Amino acid sequence: MKSPSKLSVLVLLGFSAALLAHPIPKRIVSLAPSLTDSLCLLGAKERIVGCTTYCKREDLAHVPRVGNVREVSVEKIVMLKPDVVLATTLTNLKAVEKLRNMGYKVEVFPYPISFEDICQQFLKLGRITGAVEKARLIVKKAKEEVSKITTLTKSLKKIRVFVEIGANPLFTITKKTYINDLIEKAGGINIAFDSESGLYSREKVVEKNPDVIIITDMGILSEREKEFWMKFKEMKAVKNRRIYVVDSYKLCNPTPFSFVESLREITLILHPELAGKI
Repeated sequence: MKSPSKLSVLVLLGFSAALLAHPIPKRIVSLAPSLTDSLCLLGAKERIVGCTTYCKREDLAHVPRVGNVREVSVEKIVMLKPDVVLATTLTNLKAVEKLRNMGYKVEVFPYPISFEDICQQFLKLGRITGAVEKARLIVKKAKEEVSKITTLTKSLKKIRVFVEIGANPLFTITKKTYINDLIEKAGGINIAFDSESGLYSREKVVEKNPDVIIITDMGILSEREKEFWMKFKEMKAVKNRRIYVVDSYKLCNPTPFSFVESLREITLILHPELAGKI
């Protein structure tokens, strides 16, 4: 049997040192549904010991809830003895700082503004959880699917879209969101592209006269919103009956795969002629 080369030994020692410096966490608290879903994709579901009330997965119904996306209970998190806490920039900053001051490792993920951001954050999560290769394969597959769709939509006529993600007050997506990136990849133009905050007036929607209105599911409220828009008979979206309600959980809690699923759904809403091709 050949003895290992000096290079192999050095690589092995380096890998072992990296593991000691950054041990793979066995107990994880996730403070966002997208992070929770990403952990499950990476095979780390059994290591989730705490999550938020917005994490709707039935297979994690037994996992303790530590708060919502913004406000969390530091006391509940501490009781769970996590090796790492995964937060977002929506998480209360004081809670993040308090946990760090107590010696807990907290990784904060910023709001993604593109599909590429979603992929990079997923790869980072793969490094944190020790699932680097699995993360790479998932991202590779997702990018291939996105590329197939954008190749088809690139030459099609752009459809003007208004996306409603909140009703009272009316709230939409700006250019600094991954949903805007999704709309563009689906062959659409976001009519609220130039909005600074996302707050939008109904009068402006009517004035800009979108071809399609997409409403994220808000329960009975989304149906009321659909009825409200139907009053404006001269709007193209109304005349052509192109007002749609889509799954808010899937659209608003992105992983590489859920982005692909939403992209496929919205592409078919904007370009039904692509049915059977994507």
